Amino acid sequence: MGMNTLSPSRRTDAEIVGFQASPALTEALQRVLVDVIELHLQGKQAHWNVVGSNFRDLHLQLDEVVDFAREASDTVAERMRALDAVPDGRSDTVAATTTLPEFPAFEHSTAEVVDLVTTRIYAVVATLREVHDTVDSEDPSTADILHQLIDGLEKLAWLLKSENRKV
Repeated sequence: MGMNTLSPSRRTDAEIVGFQASPALTEALQRVLVDVIELHLQGKQAHWNVVGSNFRDLHLQLDEVVDFAREASDTVAERMRALDAVPDGRSDTVAATTTLPEFPAFEHSTAEVVDLVTTRIYAVVATLREVHDTVDSEDPSTADILHQLIDGLEKLAWLLKSENRKV
């Protein structure tokens, strides 16, 4: 009995290549990337310009949204790089391709900001859900990242929109 009988399918170095994102997977992740970057930017805009009752709590809560979105953008961009895709987070690209509604200028009341930011969180979630099946069919590992983002964003939206809820 030879030494190699336990592993008859040993590969050569030349046969081993890393998984690479297809153009469809790259495009799906790029869509997510620009939306989470835009959420980060709009969350900061809201954070700086919110006024009114419960200001301090909302001001701090908006930073939680901003931090989540910033970390999400890094996670998505680094996942793209791990799959040999090239993320594009330049401001011109984000502004030209995001699906989030434009954030209105000037100051806004706490109640307005809750609604504005909740809507934008749900816009990102909509993008995540739209690209999910494309991502999952090619790369379930990346789909797991999308699941975590959906879960985290929907929780943030719930916490935020509860500020305006009346019972």
